[in-house]
Amino acid sequence: MKIKFIILTLFSTIVLNAQNNNSFSLDQAINFALKNNRTSKNAIRDIEAAKKRKWETTTMGLPQINASIDYKNWIKQQISLIPAEFFGGMQGQFAEVSFGTKQTMSASATVSQLLFDGSYLVGLQSAKVFLEISKNAKEKTDLEIRKMVVNAYGNVLLLEESTKIMNRNITVLKKNLFETTQIFKNGLTEEESVEQLQITLSNLENNLTNLNRLKTIAYKMVNISLGLDVETTINLTDNLETLTTQNTVLTLLDSKKKVENTIDYKMATNNKRAKELLLKLEKSKALPRLNAFINGAYNGNSETFSFTQKDQKWFGSSLFGVSMNIPIFSSGLRSAATQRAQINLEKAVENLTETEQQLKLQISAAKSNYQFAIEDYQNKKENLNLSERIEKKNQIKFFEGVSSSFELRQAQLQLYTAQQQYLQAMLDVITKKVELETVLNTKSN
Repeated sequence: MKIKFIILTLFSTIVLNAQNNNSFSLDQAINFALKNNRTSKNAIRDIEAAKKRKWETTTMGLPQINASIDYKNWIKQQISLIPAEFFGGMQGQFAEVSFGTKQTMSASATVSQLLFDGSYLVGLQSAKVFLEISKNAKEKTDLEIRKMVVNAYGNVLLLEESTKIMNRNITVLKKNLFETTQIFKNGLTEEESVEQLQITLSNLENNLTNLNRLKTIAYKMVNISLGLDVETTINLTDNLETLTTQNTVLTLLDSKKKVENTIDYKMATNNKRAKELLLKLEKSKALPRLNAFINGAYNGNSETFSFTQKDQKWFGSSLFGVSMNIPIFSSGLRSAATQRAQINLEKAVENLTETEQQLKLQISAAKSNYQFAIEDYQNKKENLNLSERIEKKNQIKFFEGVSSSFELRQAQLQLYTAQQQYLQAMLDVITKKVELETVLNTKSN
């Protein structure tokens, strides 16, 4: 009995933990996505690749060691013609002579060191900028993922709340329809009153079916943003009203964060730096390139393959040298490339200025949209309260025979519209805030 109890307890614990692992508040969802979203993981890989590229560039200026082993076996040795008189022959005649042995083997090692190369120095600077660009891209990706999660999470909550409200409306409407049908059977109202309610009920039921389909898709969108399998079952623990209250942060409207601190400005600045380095690279190609090297080699010769035997003779040699490559004339190639790089730099400077102006406009617009969302939320909340009171009054009037079914239906439709507008206004507060935070490069909650 104890064993069964332990197994049951263990199984319950595993199931509970599995459920907890798939339950997310909005903050938990954001943190989970930043680690598991596929785009985010690739952005991390891009940073690691940039680090390797930086080291790859650095090693070009460090000592390089290369070794080689060559084996040659003449199937038919090359013949050289030598004047026969060298060997006591007739003047004007030539003797056929082959030099060397049939088989040769050589082994050599070379140590080389770059002493000076302007392109290498620019390459080191470019590698650092490339790493910064990769980090900027990761930061930009995180902001966009955060925005995507907030939007997807909010859409699910909106649909969940819409479904609950729709079910309540249907329950109330079915009760009204039943009561109106009984009144009609007693001859105290017209058939049109029943038909009006049937039309409204049919529309609500159809909308509820559509909401359930949309909700399924919305949950899949959340899964994708989190980096989960699209069919994973998850539970979102926050509710729309609480999130709206948490995201009503008026101090954000007074943010004085400088444009220079935004991620888009940083990316435009790094693009300008990259173009500056490309210009320096083209100019550096006119500078000489200086290398030093040391070479050591051993050569062996034999008529047969005896290179592995102890008595094989090996002849050593060594060499030290310095080489300099001096560009002199390129028929205008370097000049054209330098001018092209200069043009691209001028474009990058203009793009940076344009980005600055666009960001100022975006920040201003995002603040305006966020402020309107907060004001609209308060307005829609008041409208909902008014619509609820109007609908209740019209229900009382209808069943007392004071108003028509048409007036009741108009009040009901006005209520349903006010409910959806209220939910959308709450979602707008959340999404407009994250849009403002994205453009400001701010991650406050």
